[in-house]
Amino acid sequence: MDEITRIHQLRTLLEKYNHEYYVLDNPSVTDAEYDRLINELALLESKYPELEDSLSPTKRVGGRVLDEFKKITHKRRMISLANAFNESDVRDFDRRVKSGLNLDDVLYVAELKIDGLAMSLDYVDGRLNYAATRGDGIVGEDVTNNVITIKSIPTKIATMAPLEVRGEVYMPLANLAQLNLDRANKGEAIFANARNTAAGSIRNLDSSIAASRKLDAYWYYFVNADEFDIHSHFDALEFIEKLGFRTNHERRLCHGIEEVIRYIEEYTQKRSSLAYDIDGIVIKVDDIDTWDLLGYTAKTPRWAIAYKFPPEEVTTELKDIIFTVGRTGKVTPNAVLAPVRVAGSLVQRATLHNDDFIVDRQLMIGDTVVIRKAGDVIPEVVRALFEKRNGDEIPFKMIEHCPECGTKLTKVEAMHFCLNPHCPARNIEGLIHFSSRKAMDIDGLGEKIVELLFAEKFITSIPDIFRLGNHRQELMEIDGFSSKSIDNLLNAIENSKKQSLERLLFGLGVKEIGEKTAKILSQRYGDMENIKNASFEELQTIPDIGPVAAQALISYFSNQTNLAMIDDLVSLGINMHYLGKRVRNDSFFSGKKIVLTGTLTALGRKEATDLLENLGAKVSGAVSKATDLVIYGESAGSKLTKAQELGISTMDEIAFLAQLEQEK
Repeated sequence: MDEITRIHQLRTLLEKYNHEYYVLDNPSVTDAEYDRLINELALLESKYPELEDSLSPTKRVGGRVLDEFKKITHKRRMISLANAFNESDVRDFDRRVKSGLNLDDVLYVAELKIDGLAMSLDYVDGRLNYAATRGDGIVGEDVTNNVITIKSIPTKIATMAPLEVRGEVYMPLANLAQLNLDRANKGEAIFANARNTAAGSIRNLDSSIAASRKLDAYWYYFVNADEFDIHSHFDALEFIEKLGFRTNHERRLCHGIEEVIRYIEEYTQKRSSLAYDIDGIVIKVDDIDTWDLLGYTAKTPRWAIAYKFPPEEVTTELKDIIFTVGRTGKVTPNAVLAPVRVAGSLVQRATLHNDDFIVDRQLMIGDTVVIRKAGDVIPEVVRALFEKRNGDEIPFKMIEHCPECGTKLTKVEAMHFCLNPHCPARNIEGLIHFSSRKAMDIDGLGEKIVELLFAEKFITSIPDIFRLGNHRQELMEIDGFSSKSIDNLLNAIENSKKQSLERLLFGLGVKEIGEKTAKILSQRYGDMENIKNASFEELQTIPDIGPVAAQALISYFSNQTNLAMIDDLVSLGINMHYLGKRVRNDSFFSGKKIVLTGTLTALGRKEATDLLENLGAKVSGAVSKATDLVIYGESAGSKLTKAQELGISTMDEIAFLAQLEQEK
């Protein structure tokens, strides 16, 4: 056998052994034999560099260091799930599903909710194309170099058709314990919990870090199962498992909500005995064909929900109440707590929302209070233990003036606001928001750096961010700044000038204009000038834009200071145009729910989908009563039959192409 053939043979063998060891837990070779083969492969690959393969088993040890992660636009949005916090919430979900489907009972799949980092794997021609984080759900980060160090993940699969699976990368608890023991022995800080450790490992630019942490993953969602003619979520999980993906065998097919409730009760008890952290139970309707019929809210699917375990409660001392000022001027009281560990992390602060919250709970400084993490994430004060009081406690009194600028506060409903537009705290929060990942995504311009540069008067307004390069020499004199860190920051600022309009609009912090609304406006109007000139009446005709958001937008662009700032940003070279795909609302396909089926000979499936979405259609993978049109090509099967049975309009490829020609 020649050496080149041996390279290919070794790669195939080692991937097989990885699957046996890390997925099946049934190795057929010893560790010594595996090591001998991996060393043989590494030696041969060094002799034939022209045969380098980024997915070779030798790459799974890590070692590549990146300057930054590339951005990946998800082919389908990575959505979050709505939460259920008790049995009543779960039963309400069941009632909504049964009502939406007009059924008396529903088949559900119940799965453990792994507490890790959401991940998407995309395969093309049987090879791993990329691994991407959730990011903002639309755009994530390419972390392929780190993810391939997880040896249970297949780099090659036995299908050439495009395939995407999603799941959770996590750290087994035994691995975290060993890692913390090793770090403690070296005098290094230990990690608080498995989830943060896994997330930090995957987002490290040095792939050898991820490799050393011994992460693992479970895969729970076959994104394009419908393209493989799979109509059951449970069947989809079994299908991807046969392809080599590691799925969690604790899942269960439940006939009705009563079986789901029993499953929740069972794993509430078993939670502490598992080898990994879970923070709840995910419940999904098994019939994939009904998902589009049930539909989606603005943020979550209506066919799935996440039951969250009751949060852990601990007691600590409420040492003080301090006040922070947000970018909108909202003044929020915050609890200063005696440090205490809750759900795996140290908690020293918790929001108290507003003075009504404090008064309702009769909180006093010096109280012993019960705290927990809402959804295992956000610390909150639940109640005071009145029986622990000794008379030294100090009653709470709401402040009357802004703690930063001294302006008298204005109460609007339950909240207090500082209305001074020049309040330094408001400006700082606005700058932090503008630079954040979901807005302009300026890497290196985080909270602490913004506060420092504001205090040094280098950045006092948004346009100042883009003039920071004029102060490079002065920045060198600030402790903690190096030539490299300054260059990285200035490069990140320069790159942010190219961000699409929706990020800029969201970053400006217009009241009532969140991420989704900013995207809708940007897609509709295309550039900032058109948005500025939109009328109140016109704005209200746009789906999801109500009178409150419309008025907030009109008010923002009626302010001469805001207009002058935008002109300043234009002069500094900041992009004012939407860079994504413009969506038409005047085509034959606009507003229609469309299903593609069969083989389209003139257009690929993805190209046809992109064209339809640009023309305002919503393309789905399953035929339901909500479908408006089925477009079919050669060898169309069950979807076309179902559409005809339901009386849904159909269009063959020739008619489809003719209609596309008319839309030009």
